[in-house]
Amino acid sequence: MEKQFVVFMLAHEAFGVPIEGVEGIIKLQKITSMPNLPAYIEGVTNLRGAIVPVMDLRSRFGLMADSATLDSRIVIVRMGSISMGMIVDSVSEVLTIDEDVIESIPAMLSTVDTAFITGIANLGERLVILLSLEAVLSSCESRQMLAITNELLMPA
Repeated sequence: MEKQFVVFMLAHEAFGVPIEGVEGIIKLQKITSMPNLPAYIEGVTNLRGAIVPVMDLRSRFGLMADSATLDSRIVIVRMGSISMGMIVDSVSEVLTIDEDVIESIPAMLSTVDTAFITGIANLGERLVILLSLEAVLSSCESRQMLAITNELLMPA
């Protein structure tokens, strides 16, 4: 069986998320910082009238920070009950991947910090790390983002 993934680059590595979880891809735009957020949350942005939290995926994954470029994008995804933006270096393609080429993570590399990786697509000339959108944030972090979003939407 084949599945479609939106493939993006992060620190020179290819990552893929299931296309059904992607709500949109936008150019990097103004992000408003907010106090008391986890370090990997850049802040919030206005997406067609909706306030959306935005995460720096490099920071979330413990990768070295890098400056934004003209290719940088915000991938808007559905994580559980919230929409969230993920800053990535670039979005390269939508790729159809046969389940037969998806391999599990080797046991020695599997840790709590890699729980968001569902597998690795071995495409011969390249590997694509496949992510579970639901696992990128822990359930506690998801509740925190939902609370922040709800607080911003409440009238003063």
